[in-house]
Amino acid sequence: MRVRALLMGGQACILYGAAEFSRDVDIAVDAAPANLVRLRKALAALRAERIFFPDLEPGHLRRGHACHFRCHATGVEGLRVDVMSVMRGADPFHSLWARRERVSLPGVGSVTVVALPDLVCVKKTQRDKDWPMLRRLVEADMTRGTRSRSNARRTFWLQECRTPELLVRLAERFPALARRVAETRPAVAAAFVGRLRAVERCLRVEEDRERAADRRYWAPLRRELEQWRMGRPRPAASTAGTQP
Repeated sequence: MRVRALLMGGQACILYGAAEFSRDVDIAVDAAPANLVRLRKALAALRAERIFFPDLEPGHLRRGHACHFRCHATGVEGLRVDVMSVMRGADPFHSLWARRERVSLPGVGSVTVVALPDLVCVKKTQRDKDWPMLRRLVEADMTRGTRSRSNARRTFWLQECRTPELLVRLAERFPALARRVAETRPAVAAAFVGRLRAVERCLRVEEDRERAADRRYWAPLRRELEQWRMGRPRPAASTAGTQP
């Protein structure tokens, strides 16, 4: 049986048409012990060594930590693999798995990839490089789906588009959907009346809010990592599986 894992990060962005140069492979995995056994076997086949804290254990993954490896097998020398199971703002893994996409790659075969809306969600971080990528991901999807009649897809564009001019056009093209989305997204409310500067301000507020939330999320996890590096006791077993 294969590892229940979803490709995400920069490599997933490439598959969705938003090119990004990335030397790393980021995957989301089911943190169930049996699945991690299969993952360890796969990492062993890649001759992967752990390069940072923490160990690949269910409790660490369920708390939101990432586990990092460097591969040494022929053909993948130096490849870094980052493994996570819980991501800020994202649904539990079983929901991500249910929405997964499959992509067939020449010479590789079928690859399971996190769905585009979920990829957009986990890309809302404190890192500067992720915000231009968010814009490109949505715009690439809009280009592919110009003739889409799916209201779900159009709603996704209205919820996530980060280009003011495009957001105004979307609001003009799909006014009924825009009115609904505007109830929870001020940027769409501003776009609906064509106020580009107001849209820009709202988008900036959105970005600042997400960056701040990401910093808050990672602060206790970073403190734990620092404790481990300094040789202090790890979290008690009773805390495994809880969110910071």
